[in-house]
This record gives sequence, structure tokens and C-alpha cells, in this order.
Amino acid sequence: MEVKEIISSGILELYATGLASSEEAAQVLQWTSQYPEVAEELAQIETGLAIYVNTHSIQPSPSVKDKVFARINDVEAETAKVVPFKNSKSDGVAKVVSIFSLWKRIAVAAVVLLLGSAALNILLYNKNNKISSALQQSQQLVSSLEDKSQSMESDLQVVQSKYSMPVSLSGLEAAPDAAAKVFWMKNTGDVYVDPSSLPSAPKGKQYELWAIVDGQPVNAGIIITTKKGDRYSIQKMKTFGKVDAFAISMEPENPTPATKPTTVVVMGKM
Repeated sequence: MEVKEIISSGILELYATGLASSEEAAQVLQWTSQYPEVAEELAQIETGLAIYVNTHSIQPSPSVKDKVFARINDVEAETAKVVPFKNSKSDGVAKVVSIFSLWKRIAVAAVVLLLGSAALNILLYNKNNKISSALQQSQQLVSSLEDKSQSMESDLQVVQSKYSMPVSLSGLEAAPDAAAKVFWMKNTGDVYVDPSSLPSAPKGKQYELWAIVDGQPVNAGIIITTKKGDRYSIQKMKTFGKVDAFAISMEPENPTPATKPTTVVVMGKM
């Protein structure tokens, strides 16, 4: 018997479910040692049965055990059924009809259907998981791109406004390479700061914006330099109707803005 015939015969399914006879079991063991393809097919059948049983198993009540064993004893006592048969050629001759082979075929068909259903369920489950994961990643990417697009559009409105007056802040001795830009709206007094050119604040420190009004520094708010892992772009600060200059200082991290600047890192006049 060829490998394909062995695999399609249903004997492997009988062996996996414990329904094979002793001769069939011995034959299966011989085939698995002789043909690697048969051994692999049997392993897949046993794995499929184990997965299906673990997924759909239900704990029976204690009384079921006694009923099952009682039924098994009855079946073993009636393995072959004797049916009287009479015809014109022989009279009173009893013909023995075995029904065990029929149940074997039914069992094989049931096992094949069971394995096919289990394999299909596993395949569809894995495929649905991959599709759901890809869809979720796509939705997250689209949402992130929409947020960035809205942020860029808002920034452009500030920069391109005809009322926008840009003020460049250059680095001082404390941070000579630092830089920032402030946009002051001449019609409303709104103040926006672009901190993207500032170096990252050291741990435990934060940047704060100051407006120099009549020679005195007035805190304009804490500057947020990062947002969701990205460098923050243009941020709205406090409103000032009259300003002589703007400055940014480095302060100890605190939710409450400082009352006076500690270390000024950049500054620019109007």
C-alpha cells in the first residue's frame, strides 16, 4: 500500500481515536517507522484531536461514568449478532453478520469530519486574528496621521497669519547653541512659542517663557517640549498687549510656573 493510500484509508484516524484493532494498530506502527509522511500525518491528526478536545471538552456528571461502562459491557457481550436466515437452498442455517465493521466506518467518517472542522476552525481563527491586528494597526496609523495633519494646519495658520509678528530668540551664555521663536499676534496679543530648536531639558528641569513688560519679567507659562513621544511644535502661551522682549529660562520641574527666572537660556527683543 502506498503512502497516499495509507493516509486516505482512515486507519490513521482509527488508531488516533483508539478504535483500531490490534492488527491495524501494529500495521500503523510499522508504517510510521517506515514512512516519515505517515508519521507526520498521524502526529497532525493527534494534535488536531487534542486541540478540539481541549476546546470543546465538558466535564460530565459522576453518574455518566457508570452508565458508559455498563453500556460498554453490553456491547462487548454482543460483538457479533446472529441473524436466522432461510432461503430455498438452505433451511434453518444461521448466518453470522458482523456489525462492528459498519461502526468502524461510521467512526472513521466522524473522525475525518471532526478533524476537518477543527482544522478549519483553527485556520479561520488565526486568519481573523491577523486581519484584526492589521486593521487595528492601520486605524492607529490613520489616527496618528490625522492628529499630525491637524497640528501642522494649526501651526501654519499661526505662522502665515497677516497679524503674526515673529520674534527670534537666540542662545545666551548658559546655552549658546539653543534657539526658539515666538509669534505675537498684533491684533489680539496672543503669544505662541516654537520650542523645536531647544535642546531637551535635563531630567528634573523644564522650560518657561517670559515676557519682558516695562523692564520686568512676567511668566507666560510652562513650555511643553514633547507630546506623545514627538517634539512639540507651536504652543499657545499667555496673552500680552504690550511686550518689550521675550525670554526662555530653565527652571526646576514644577506644575506651578516660577515667579522669577532662574537661568535664562534664550532671549529676543521685539
